[in-house]
Amino acid sequence: MKKGQIYEGIVTDVEFPNKGIIQVEETLADGKKKQQRVIVKNGISGQKLRFSINKARKGKFEGRILECLEKSSLETRDNVCKCFGACGGCSYQTLSYQTQLELKEKQVKKLLGKVCDLSVFEGIVGSPSEWNYRNKMEFTFGDEYKDGPLALGMHKKGSFHDIVTTDCCQIVHEDYNKILRCILDYFSKLGTTFYHRMSHEGVLRHVLVRRAVKTGELLVSVVTTTQELVDVEGLVQPLLNLSLEGKIVGILHIKNDSLADIVQSDETRVLYGQEYFFEELLGLKFKISTFSFFQTNSLGAEVLYETAREFIESSSKNAIDGKVVFDLYSGTGTIAQMLAPVAKKVIGVEIVEEAVNAAKENARLNGLTNCEFIAGDVLKVMDNIKEKPDMIVLDPPRDGIHPKALRKIVDYGVEQLVYISCKPTSLVRDLEVFQECGYEVKRVKCVDMFPHTVHVETICLLSRIK
Repeated sequence: MKKGQIYEGIVTDVEFPNKGIIQVEETLADGKKKQQRVIVKNGISGQKLRFSINKARKGKFEGRILECLEKSSLETRDNVCKCFGACGGCSYQTLSYQTQLELKEKQVKKLLGKVCDLSVFEGIVGSPSEWNYRNKMEFTFGDEYKDGPLALGMHKKGSFHDIVTTDCCQIVHEDYNKILRCILDYFSKLGTTFYHRMSHEGVLRHVLVRRAVKTGELLVSVVTTTQELVDVEGLVQPLLNLSLEGKIVGILHIKNDSLADIVQSDETRVLYGQEYFFEELLGLKFKISTFSFFQTNSLGAEVLYETAREFIESSSKNAIDGKVVFDLYSGTGTIAQMLAPVAKKVIGVEIVEEAVNAAKENARLNGLTNCEFIAGDVLKVMDNIKEKPDMIVLDPPRDGIHPKALRKIVDYGVEQLVYISCKPTSLVRDLEVFQECGYEVKRVKCVDMFPHTVHVETICLLSRIK
């Protein structure tokens, strides 16, 4: 098999997160037949695909889908979104939601089976909302094809450059689509250039829209470079004139001259209203800004945190009553504030300083006086905390826990740990180390926070072996 060669085959299995497996029979130089395993991203079990080999190294092969020749028997419904297929956001819209849950459960179980007894696995819980569930969306400016008209939306599947205008997205509220159309129409009429990622020239970069499910408040941020003057202020009135179900409480102009294709702020100007909005979760109030970390599915987050709390309460009688809890990788302090009413003290550690500031303010808003939030890397901060934890809750980023930080966590010797993971492959790797260090997995449950995508959250309760 060589790079560039084209083959046909049927997807026999899918491994997390989106690795379709195709077995291709290849004829060798001596006439013998050999089965080669090829990973084709975004394939669905049962699909017959035409694909090209785009990676061939040391006997490992990856393919890129060119065409779906036959649908899978799992694909029982038509696309709900007209952008599906071209847009790189969703993968599973042609599957029933029940099938999606079964697929994700199967993938996580297969991974967990490598490191623990599957009798502890308690299945998967679906999102309360299958559609319109996201409370945050990041859109990118570009063109759908070279020198084409201005586009605003998501990256085209498999492309670094091309952008699909996703003004029909079904995993966000319709308010998002109206705002996207308004902004695209405004800058198209002005003839404003977009930022080219290779030449580093142009003005328009991103649009960030955040919408609270419970309050309906919307925050809109337009990100540009400073290479040319652009009238972003003229966008305020058209946005405010939109007929929305929610209410825009803030419109921001964020300036970003970084060469990297990331969303960050060199300078932020408030064009209208305020630079934050409020969301409610499990009876608590949260103040959220443009860059604050907050679970992207508010109703799903309630299920996730209720499950985590139930795991904690089941771990032992009066699990955290009057005890010190560490909430590591705490974000805006959602978990910490959920546990604070029954704990003696909760200490949250988070590397993003803006999120820590938001956590402190949220604790004040909710009248919680026994929460402390520290800005810094978990690996370094733990050495400077005087208190010793009775329980630790972990909610690390996708790559999991740094190996050195994990060893420090183990050294505390707490009786119970709750690990919330957004990437089961990272979770499995970390569980292996925890078990080597004297912990056992007691309970595991998945919560689907991301319908129609390949992602899933997993919650795990670990107990120290005495």
